[in-house]
Formats: sequence, structure tokens, C-alpha cells
Amino acid sequence: MVRLVSYNIRKAVGLDWRRDPFRIAHALAESGADIVALQEADKRLGPRPAALPREAVDATGLAPVLTGDGPSLGWHGNAVLVRPDWPARVIDRLPLPGVEPRGALIVWVDTPEGPLTLCATHMGLLRPSRLLQMAAISAAMEAHGPGTVIAGDMNEWSRRIGFETWTEHLTMLDPGPSFHASRPVAHLDRFLIGPAWQAKGCGVLRNAATARASDHLPVWADLIPAQTS
Repeated sequence: MVRLVSYNIRKAVGLDWRRDPFRIAHALAESGADIVALQEADKRLGPRPAALPREAVDATGLAPVLTGDGPSLGWHGNAVLVRPDWPARVIDRLPLPGVEPRGALIVWVDTPEGPLTLCATHMGLLRPSRLLQMAAISAAMEAHGPGTVIAGDMNEWSRRIGFETWTEHLTMLDPGPSFHASRPVAHLDRFLIGPAWQAKGCGVLRNAATARASDHLPVWADLIPAQTS
């Protein structure tokens, strides 16, 4: 089984407005994650330094899939952490269309259950932009076949519409309300999985470690190969 976690860490700034990357690291270490998709993992100003210093990343027990030289942990704030004994590499850093600057990070991971191609993303605030972004991600992921998984902060408040571009070919996993962490009502953080995978379960991680670490709660999905059903 592969445990995938997605977490918008708000640059490690908690509900008390303190920047505490080790609070994020503690939450991730407790999550049991094998793979993590982070959003807002880099600061926005200047050279966009990582919101999680190397010591905090090490404290998660996971390793970053590095996107290149420089101080950033990821691409447009999207970063991927993986178990250090699982081979992984960045396939693409995808700029996304829309009103705001957005991007997606595409990473290949060789899991014990089979290869998984993860698209980690943080979608735009406006639905017309999100539709353009979904089309761009679909085009980029088409070559990666049924092992595709998409994870991130989708910024879609509706539980009924908004994902038609993806749900024709992918299965939507809605773990539950993940925003705002103080009173979760919005199902903003979700997963979509290709036909090579099925979910054994999914949910929201709400505990003492996550309650104040960010304005989002982390979400999780446990995946197994579809043929084992």
C-alpha cells in the first residue's frame, strides 16, 4: 500500500501567525506518508527560498525530489517528498495558464506497488483559470498512462461540479473538509487517480499536530494496484 499525503503548508505559517517549519515536519512525520505533495512550500519573494529548511525536511523522514539548483524546495510552491529508499525523479515543471502565476510539478516514483506518476499542483482561485489548468495538466500527463495520480489544493468549493475535464478518465477522491483548519468546511484538497490504482481509504488528518500548523489540514489516500481488488 502507498500512503499519499497532500498538504498546503502556507509557507509554514500557522494559525498563530508563527512560522514554524518543525511543526509541519512533525505533522508529516506522524502522517505515515510514503509520498507527500506540498503546496506553498516556498516563500514568494526574492529567490523563493524554501519554507522548510533542510533540517525540517530531514525531520519528516522523507527526502525531497529536487527540481534543480537554487534555494526553492519545489516549483511554483509545489514540492514532493518521498521515502528515501524509493527512486524518484522530476519529469516536468509545468507552467499553468490563468490569471495568477501557477504551476504543476510532475514526478515519477518507483513504488514497491508499481510506478506512480504524480502531478502535484495548486490550482487557481478562478474556475475559468482552473479549467485551462486542468486541460494543460491532462495534455502533459497523457503520455504517462494509467499510473497517473494528481494531488493538491484544487481551490474548488463545489462538491458537484468543476472537475469534469478530469473525471471522465480519472477517479476523484474527496477526503473531506480540509479548510479552514480552525473550522473545516471546504473540500479544497483532493486526489484524482488513474485506472492503475484504487483507493483503500482516504481522509483528513486533524490532530494536535495539524490543528494550528497551517490554515489547511493535510489529506491522505492509501493506494493499491487496481488488479489486486
